[in-house]
Amino acid sequence: MFTGIIEEIGTVKEFSKSGRNALIVIECEKVIEVENGTTKIGDSIAIDGVCQTVTAINKNNFSAQVSSETLGVTTFSKFKTGTKVNLERALSLNQRFGGHIVTGHVDGIAKVKSIQQKDEFYYVKFEVEKDLAKYIVKKGSVSLNGISLTVADLGSCEFSVAIIPHTFKNTNLVDLKSGGFVNIEVDILAKYVEKFLSTDNNGTIDENFLKENGFF
Repeated sequence: MFTGIIEEIGTVKEFSKSGRNALIVIECEKVIEVENGTTKIGDSIAIDGVCQTVTAINKNNFSAQVSSETLGVTTFSKFKTGTKVNLERALSLNQRFGGHIVTGHVDGIAKVKSIQQKDEFYYVKFEVEKDLAKYIVKKGSVSLNGISLTVADLGSCEFSVAIIPHTFKNTNLVDLKSGGFVNIEVDILAKYVEKFLSTDNNGTIDENFLKENGFF
């Protein structure tokens, strides 16, 4: 599990496909800390929000094997040598929980519609498929390229986030361009609520159901 608080920007050193799968090698410093031994083979690291298992560690890079499922759902298929990626190690129990619950199981991709700077903040509008839009709520949490962000505005299949200068400049959001894509993970709590309600109520939510379950 992750928090959506990015630790470091890494660089894709190698991205090679083998059949339906791929191997990715990421150059970085902080998230591996070889001398301190804080990251080991088998550990999880989120690469642009995608939970990946470390399969090899060297002095300044680590490797992960990418499945065909990941290639089909995320932006990984667009990676090339030199691509900048957000990195976060899995949460440990002695850390502060600064973002929100991020599983690293990306739901799909979101398209960048516009980027505007107002005063010091950056307002970015994204477009998503309808089946993902239903899980996004105003003032709710969303993970974009592994970054925990708050939804500032919401449309039918569009939403916007207001990004502080620190986050914008210290993640790969600084490289975003209109028409580009990011990995999106919607709030896992919304999925659990949907599952609970549809299972216990045969998919029917009406006024009586809401009263019986204390919603009003």
